[in-house]
Amino acid sequence: MLHSFNGPARASVSVFLFFLLSMSVVPAHSQPREIDWLELMPAEDLALLESMPELEHDGDGPALLPDEIMTGRVVPEMSNIESRIPGFVVPLKTTKDMRILEFFLVPYYGACIHVPPPPPNQIIHIKYKQGFKLEALYDPVWVEGTLVIDRTETDIGTSSYSMVAEAVEPYEE
Repeated sequence: MLHSFNGPARASVSVFLFFLLSMSVVPAHSQPREIDWLELMPAEDLALLESMPELEHDGDGPALLPDEIMTGRVVPEMSNIESRIPGFVVPLKTTKDMRILEFFLVPYYGACIHVPPPPPNQIIHIKYKQGFKLEALYDPVWVEGTLVIDRTETDIGTSSYSMVAEAVEPYEE
């Protein structure tokens, strides 16, 4: 037998149903997407990297990557992504007390300092207004923020992506 709700009972049921529906529509706090460095390389660059002969360095100058892979091509789908990515710091701007305010984030230690530098799509230009201190450059960090496509050129290297960091913290798996 079906009951019909009238008056206060009907109002209570309506409020309850509204509450249930609104709970299913409210998005939960989303975690930033963890990015793998290879996701920043377009398929043609990955193919070049995989088919590249082993680099030989005989001391007559720096070993260089082929020009084709150094173009800085990007993956358009990687723009405007709330993300988290691990890497190593190459400082670009510091305070007098050695807080790092601006840096390149790179996938391996020594990139941009030793040659050859990584391709531009494997370097992210980071600005972090509050700055942070790092014990040693070989200590990796996690960086969180919105990844965007934005080319930055310096004497140290060229990046295809950038980010205004919301957080920089020591790397822990």
